[in-house]
Amino acid sequence: MIERQETKQRMSRIVKHNGTIYLCGQVCADASKDITEQTQTMLDKVETLLLQSGSDKQHMLSATIYLKTMDDFAAMNAVWDNWVEPGYAPARACVTANMAREALLVEISVIAAEISK
Repeated sequence: MIERQETKQRMSRIVKHNGTIYLCGQVCADASKDITEQTQTMLDKVETLLLQSGSDKQHMLSATIYLKTMDDFAAMNAVWDNWVEPGYAPARACVTANMAREALLVEISVIAAEISK
């Protein structure tokens, strides 16, 4: 069974299927901030959505991070490394991408396992 949450015309914010949780791309809360703040608020949103969907950051399977420029790679990683708990790093890719809005510096999509009940 496929369960979709917060579905709109173009996407669902969360999709669950066979114990796997897929989050749509998440961006920062305030695009006027620098890469550090954008990354932190983006990850805060991911953590909230994971908890809402029956998972947590320890159950992340995969993360794909999109950066506007690789010049921000080190600063983004500093926030990421502090956020990911030791021993629970997911498979991860990080690429440069054109962003949907000019002010966005980073976006992430996450796949996680549902916590067994």
